[in-house]
Amino acid sequence: MTYLLALDQGTSSSRAIVFDQQGQIISSAQQEFPQIYPQSGWVEHDPLAIWSSQLSTAQLALKQQQIPAHQIKAIGITNQRETTLLWDKRNGKPIHNAIVWQDRRSESLCQRLRSAGHEKSVLEKTGLRIDAYFSATKIAWLFEQKPELYDLADQGHLAFGTVDSWLIWQLSKGNSHCTDVSNASRTLLFNIHTQQWDSDLLRLFNIPASILPTVQSSSSHFGMCDADFLGHRIPITGVAGDQQSALFGQACFEPGMAKNTYGTGCFMLMHTGSIIQQSSNGLISTCAAQPNGTPAYALEGSVFVAGAVVQWLRDGLGAFTHSHEIERLALSVPDSGGVTFVPAFTGLGAPYWDANARGTITGLSRGSTMAHIARAALESIAYQSTALLEAMSLDALQSGAPPLNELRVDGGASQNNLLMQFQADLLGIPVVRPTLIETTALGAAYLAGLGAGVYQNTDELQQLWQIDRVFEPQIDRQEAQQHMQRWHQAITQTCA
Repeated sequence: MTYLLALDQGTSSSRAIVFDQQGQIISSAQQEFPQIYPQSGWVEHDPLAIWSSQLSTAQLALKQQQIPAHQIKAIGITNQRETTLLWDKRNGKPIHNAIVWQDRRSESLCQRLRSAGHEKSVLEKTGLRIDAYFSATKIAWLFEQKPELYDLADQGHLAFGTVDSWLIWQLSKGNSHCTDVSNASRTLLFNIHTQQWDSDLLRLFNIPASILPTVQSSSSHFGMCDADFLGHRIPITGVAGDQQSALFGQACFEPGMAKNTYGTGCFMLMHTGSIIQQSSNGLISTCAAQPNGTPAYALEGSVFVAGAVVQWLRDGLGAFTHSHEIERLALSVPDSGGVTFVPAFTGLGAPYWDANARGTITGLSRGSTMAHIARAALESIAYQSTALLEAMSLDALQSGAPPLNELRVDGGASQNNLLMQFQADLLGIPVVRPTLIETTALGAAYLAGLGAGVYQNTDELQQLWQIDRVFEPQIDRQEAQQHMQRWHQAITQTCA
């Protein structure tokens, strides 16, 4: 038997999944690791905890089913994007905790750059807004705090990487310092037109080019996993940021196809083919996974807090013990009772882009219960995703592209039938859930399989994608619009 090992390094946990050639899960392991909150709006991870948890899950996934390492044809890596790490090349030791994509500490730097008039030129080159979300401002903050890093960089001893680069470095014992185009495109330093690191952007953020990883296509040879870790040298032949990997795992290979991943955050991507479609409705343009080196792009909208609102109800308010219990609690009431929850814990992402917004719960009355708040929390995920799709549809209309006729969904919260039905009701189009919702890891496995010759082309992968359930809209468009009007009113209050 030939297997593919996907390493799925997420915001709250690390997972490893072994797939067979048909894309079926043979074995999996998952391990959570601590979240670090030094102060309000700051989020960090221990880089060594990221590495140790990811390695442990890989070893456990093989051990559980007694899979010999030599039967693993290739490794694919997918990762939380934008999260920023610096380390010393001489010993592999981190310079600082990883600054997570959710972190807002560099917002003042972003404001200075926007005020200086750099927003337009940065958007044109990268497809991204100047925002604390992306890597470059996090790197710049680290250099401002530790000016001695410039000396380390000048000596060639300093390395920057997103989480994929960090894992490749560790797995290869420092022999490979590289990334793929989808991760590079999330840094604010990568020109998506030239497909290269951009010298003007490096000067703007005052970041030395010497610290950057080599950029490769998403299916290529990134290095070898050392035999000391899994018992056999295994090639790493697939890498993509988690959302681009999910788009690939959902078999969205053609322009106009879209998926939404319901995880810690919520991320909607629409494939735009070889066209870089600049949004005029608050979305960003990004590189899609590129299996053969041919440039491919996507429109993206990001919700900063989606599944994380369920975690907050569980851990912060003690509303239930296990996250899956929220559906039963929410179903104990017929609706949210007029309660609207805007979970802007770390600001609002697309299409609002308000870094200073904070969470609000509106419409409370004496009759409101925790069940109403739980239902409103679930609905907030669907509301935010609908706002993204409305923006996407406007962009598609302006470009002459056909309207979206279905939305493919994945991620942990896509298992929640109440949420998926409400999503279809708001959107007015079918919401399609595949048999395998672990599409982020599956995309990495597919990319690795292409890179290792297990698959010849994406046509083979298209045949492997299977539907579990289709959620059809059950309310009329007038009622859906009334729901969205209430949401927009809550957003106005939140951003006031």
